Amino acid sequence: MKLALSISSRSRSKAISCAARPISSSIYRQRLALANAADQLEGQVRERTAELEHALARLQAETVERERAEASLRQSQKMEAVGQLTGGIAHDFNNMLTGIIGSLDLMRRRIAANRIDELDRYMDAAASSAARAAALTQRLLAFSRRQSLDPQPLEMNALIQAMTQLIEHALPERIQLDVVLAAALPTTLADANQLENAILNLALNARDAMPEGGKLIIETALADLDAAHAAARPGLPLGRFVAVSVSDNGTGIPPEAIDKVFDPFFTTKPLGQGTGLGLSMVYGFAKQSGGSVRIHSQPGLGTSVTLYLPITDAAPADAMPAARPTPHGDGERVLVVEDDPAVRMLVLEVLEELHYEAMEIADPIAAVPLLASDMRIDLMISDVGMPGMNGRELADIARGHRPDLPILFITGYAEHATLRAEFLSANMSMITKPFSLDALATRINELITLSTTAADLR
Repeated sequence: MKLALSISSRSRSKAISCAARPISSSIYRQRLALANAADQLEGQVRERTAELEHALARLQAETVERERAEASLRQSQKMEAVGQLTGGIAHDFNNMLTGIIGSLDLMRRRIAANRIDELDRYMDAAASSAARAAALTQRLLAFSRRQSLDPQPLEMNALIQAMTQLIEHALPERIQLDVVLAAALPTTLADANQLENAILNLALNARDAMPEGGKLIIETALADLDAAHAAARPGLPLGRFVAVSVSDNGTGIPPEAIDKVFDPFFTTKPLGQGTGLGLSMVYGFAKQSGGSVRIHSQPGLGTSVTLYLPITDAAPADAMPAARPTPHGDGERVLVVEDDPAVRMLVLEVLEELHYEAMEIADPIAAVPLLASDMRIDLMISDVGMPGMNGRELADIARGHRPDLPILFITGYAEHATLRAEFLSANMSMITKPFSLDALATRINELITLSTTAADLR
């Protein structure tokens, strides 16, 4: 402000001085033109500033409107996906429930009429529908990366060789199967059962894409995915992976559908010929396993789907032992903690048939005093997801009182148990609902035998 006053005073002094002296007309015109130019420039600056402020306000309003439109579009797409998902689930589960409920109703009617000669047919129909429902649940969990995985070191080539005969049986004669296995592949870390399901799904999709016949190729390779691969194919993880590709020379996938093939219940097959969960299951399995999946297709030329799975330095596990007869107990005491009465009843029935002494508790909190007591307990079977206290929390309490107690978890879905190796401690095991009674009996016997052997060695 002082500077401005000083300049202003100096200007007035000069003006007075100039006024006292005669000014030439040329200098006067120059000064007048300069003043007019300054006024015009100042006006243009004000106009331009106002235009810029107006443009900025318009841009801000457009940005807000665009964000609102994008949010609305995302919500619309989310609701469309949810609608497609729930609609597909409702359709498939209603079909399966009809098979189960209808078969049970017919069995009840036949038993009431003392007509038991047809019961096997209805029991088979109910069991088949229930198995399909279980498979659908596993596919949904695989897509959402919430299935319970048991990743183990395995030889990819050996697994595919063991599957070759099964795949050949699923192919018509007009389709040729070629298996190309890379030499000296490193060990893969994956859940063998889920990997087999994924490869079989891809093979069946390839078969359906070649109604007139063709060639199906299953190929393995070692893939070294560096930054260049990641830049060319966004979403691919970096590192070394074992890759297995399933390719066909069939009808291919239209370009407008290629981005949707991993969406649940999206299918290019005719109505009634596909659930739309095969590729979504493969995608979820690959992601949950620490790998990825890529698809390449050209209409009329065929499709290739490649699974990338992580490698490990660990040695592959030994081959599974041959099936044995269902083992029996010898009066061992088993505590069953399960809040679902139907599941609890089935587990108790199995234990009694196998000559175990069973105790049941529906509330996990009520089991704590029993675990803290001196009562002999040889095994605890516990659900994972229960109200009040989950099975893993109960297991920690149990191990605080009984460090060597073997524990078998049974679960339909547990968010924190998707990787069993991270969820289980020593002398713990897990079986996923729905399970066969023979599988339950075998798992019980394994845990009790292991615990007894360890006690004898101490």
